[in-house]
Amino acid sequence: MKLRTALTAAAVGLLMTLTGCASDEPTASNTPGAATSSSGTGVTGTVNVFAAASLTESFTKIGKDFEAANPGTTVKFNFAGSSALATQINQGAPADVFASAAPANMKTVTDAGNGDGSPTTFVKNQLVIAVPKGNPKGVKGLADLTKPGVKVALCAEQVPCGAAAKKALDAASVKLTPVTLEQDVKAALAKVKLGEVDAALVYRTDAKAAATDVDGVEFPESAGAINDYPIVALKGAKNAAGAKAFVAYVLSDKGRTVLTEAGFQAP
Repeated sequence: MKLRTALTAAAVGLLMTLTGCASDEPTASNTPGAATSSSGTGVTGTVNVFAAASLTESFTKIGKDFEAANPGTTVKFNFAGSSALATQINQGAPADVFASAAPANMKTVTDAGNGDGSPTTFVKNQLVIAVPKGNPKGVKGLADLTKPGVKVALCAEQVPCGAAAKKALDAASVKLTPVTLEQDVKAALAKVKLGEVDAALVYRTDAKAAATDVDGVEFPESAGAINDYPIVALKGAKNAAGAKAFVAYVLSDKGRTVLTEAGFQAP
């Protein structure tokens, strides 16, 4: 009887020891650096992305894919002309990521010390002449934009699409007077879609996204006015981890696939 009691006490003691050891093992919730989202990336919260207007469709898709891959995240976009976005960022707007349609506007931000590391060029884009479906004015090249009665919309010169348009027009020795200068490429394209102009110089990707309403006329001078698109996480970002994760996603194979399908060229 005494032997059985002693064995029972020993077994209880051993069980308590094992239980105590198990309780000391680290868990996913108390291990330093443990992931805070079910995706295992540790990325949560809102990521504020300031992006060139020409990235609207592709980045909207990438944003949804990023949220799906990182449960607990929300991507909020501010799409506008790159020059306007650069000004907003340098004035303290709450942005985590900046994707510009030209290096010059990105340089404005990095020169002000607002870039977290060096920007990376992730795509290139090229101009086309957007015309109403069916091309009623028979536009075949830049010279046709100077014909009587042809109303043209351009982006303002400080906007990347405007700077590229000026370069292409100069290369073709074509001088024209647009009826309107817009602050981003989507606004210039909208003039064609609404029938307010007969043509606009826009990016190939924008014409492709609006293919139900417009045709894109290719012209040779556009090859000399291709825009590089750089992206960077921003210094002082409220969601620094999210910013870097979003940039990495854009540069990943999944991100590049979305961009290529939208008509962007590889860097």
